Amino acid sequence: MYTKLYEELTNRQKKLSLVGLGYVGMPIAVAFAEHVDVVGFDLNKEKIDLYKRGIDPTKEVGNQIIKSTSVDFTADEKKLREAKFHIVAVPTPVNADHTPDLNPLKNASRILGRNLMKNSVVVFESTVYPGVTEEICVPILEKESGLKCGTDFKVGYSPERINPGDKIHRLETIKKIVSGMDKETLEVISKVYGLVVKAGVYQAESIKVAEAAKVIENSQRDINIAFMNELSIIFNKMGIDTKAVLKAAETKWNFLNFYPGLVGGHCIGVDPYYLTYKAEKLGYHSQVILSGRRINDDMGKYIAENCVKSLIAADKPVKNAKVAILGFTFKENCPDIRNTKIIDIVNELKEYDITPHIVDPQADANETWKIYNIKLEDIKEIESMDAVILAVAHDEFTRIQKYNIDSFYGEGKKVLIDVKGILPRREYEYAGYIYWRL
Repeated sequence: MYTKLYEELTNRQKKLSLVGLGYVGMPIAVAFAEHVDVVGFDLNKEKIDLYKRGIDPTKEVGNQIIKSTSVDFTADEKKLREAKFHIVAVPTPVNADHTPDLNPLKNASRILGRNLMKNSVVVFESTVYPGVTEEICVPILEKESGLKCGTDFKVGYSPERINPGDKIHRLETIKKIVSGMDKETLEVISKVYGLVVKAGVYQAESIKVAEAAKVIENSQRDINIAFMNELSIIFNKMGIDTKAVLKAAETKWNFLNFYPGLVGGHCIGVDPYYLTYKAEKLGYHSQVILSGRRINDDMGKYIAENCVKSLIAADKPVKNAKVAILGFTFKENCPDIRNTKIIDIVNELKEYDITPHIVDPQADANETWKIYNIKLEDIKEIESMDAVILAVAHDEFTRIQKYNIDSFYGEGKKVLIDVKGILPRREYEYAGYIYWRL
């Protein structure tokens, strides 16, 4: 029964659906549409309208590909009934208290359950702690559909590894972890993903193993960056340039190439909390993971404090100082503002009665205003500043020339906070700048 599903999909007798068309789901839908008929569902009617008009707000695949794709973009949940292979790729954020917010995943499961046909396969891609697929999602699917998992439908888990804004490490080029509730399901899921993932698939031993693998990938990266951030704090106190230290250390063959920075976004800054939440439920209080999280969560405040110290060193009044922040998204060359840590810099500066002027050519101005109540400005409006914080390494900023940066300032000493360390430090220091970086 399920073994025939792969052939039915490739023969276009059956359809595949994507539930959630954001930075992860939309590229998956587009990739599969080259091989099978795809229904792309999202609750956001405005987003669906953009896709139908050939506009890619995520910038992940580009307008031209969106215009030419055969994905059936829809906000009508009943269209999901046309599909027999479903992929759920909705966000899994955290609440203000850092506990997992599974509401988007639960809601997606309810919607899919209401429209789930018998003999379907459901694969979850959302990052979760081990056990969520089978203990939370499956019961919802069963309740809403009236069907029995294992008898009437099958489930699997295949963690997303797409890196937003990365044009090299894409769905097609990253080995895909796949898992299924039984051998038959695993084989079908492996074959279906094999259509689009040229790097191949890795069959995990169980759904929980696949869930755990995903959540530790980002936790490991988070801890490594936290170590670099802590080194940056120490070396700054010593008057040593952290970037210079790391360049020297990198000459050893087994040195891990990580750099200090702000850790935001929907993965690295979130996933560790899913793992530690589950550990707490089992009676274990995380030490290493949560220590790393505390360091990374405090870096925005740390950067803002050093901007204030630099203003004082430049004999500039702190209250109502004119400060520009270049970049607002959570990472370079990506319009995603979810869980951006730049907002921590903004909020901390406001504690000193500084309202920064924010520029970001990649971010969506309407979304930034709606979510953060922040009005983005044009870089041409940046002048007479007391300090400039180069926060995100967008290409537009890495290509910027010194004379352009000079034009941002008013009278007196120029304060430059180069968060990512993309500018030549000595050149700016020789020019009289008060220069600081992580």
